[in-house]
Amino acid sequence: MTKVCVVTGASSGIGAETVRLFRLQGYQVFMGARREERIRKLAEETGATGLRLDVADSASVRSFVRELPETVHVLVNNAGGALGLEPVTETSEEAWLSMYQSNVLGTVRMIREVFPRLSRSQDGSHVVNVGSIAAIETYLGGAGYTGVKHALRALTETLRLEWLGLPIRVTEVDPGLVETEFSIVRFGGDTRKAAKVYEGMDPLVARDVAQAILWSVTRPPHVNIDQMVIRPRDQARADKVHRRTGN
Repeated sequence: MTKVCVVTGASSGIGAETVRLFRLQGYQVFMGARREERIRKLAEETGATGLRLDVADSASVRSFVRELPETVHVLVNNAGGALGLEPVTETSEEAWLSMYQSNVLGTVRMIREVFPRLSRSQDGSHVVNVGSIAAIETYLGGAGYTGVKHALRALTETLRLEWLGLPIRVTEVDPGLVETEFSIVRFGGDTRKAAKVYEGMDPLVARDVAQAILWSVTRPPHVNIDQMVIRPRDQARADKVHRRTGN
């Protein structure tokens, strides 16, 4: 039987690479994102099924899940992201609420709606939540984003307690600096400011994280990778990066 993998936030970066790798492994992949044109192109490239999905909208999540097969083997919750880098005293409530809606409640909505399909897998199933080193560290200007990723980590650990005894594995993958559209979104489309985040160092690329997700899923069924922290060699902490000059 062909296994089914569901990927959120699949229109670019880690999500898109995860779709590509799971398709290469023979999975039937259902992917969701808000940018329909992008997922349409990725569907044409990979053979995956692309559907519009806004994890911040409960009705959108329910509509997306209705299109899925009765049994789902893997759910990769990748949708999310950061907005802004302001100190707490200058914070935007809208940005914080938006981050919480996508990173935390969006993950909750997906898990709640997909759970019956995950439970039908006779071979066991797997939920992978894509977090960040922001789930285990804090840094200047990052209170909003570190807050939501700490919350995602709490959610992930609670799922393991609630599902103990069920054949459902739960993994959190926490990457450091990955050169995707992440910083472009964080800085409101300012590509120059985003490029400086990775200047003078070798960041991770989306495929590095996608490979980690695939590796965790393809361990033997009795093995659960609880948490995987992945950083580029040039990064020791969220705010401690080695940058080469003169490159």
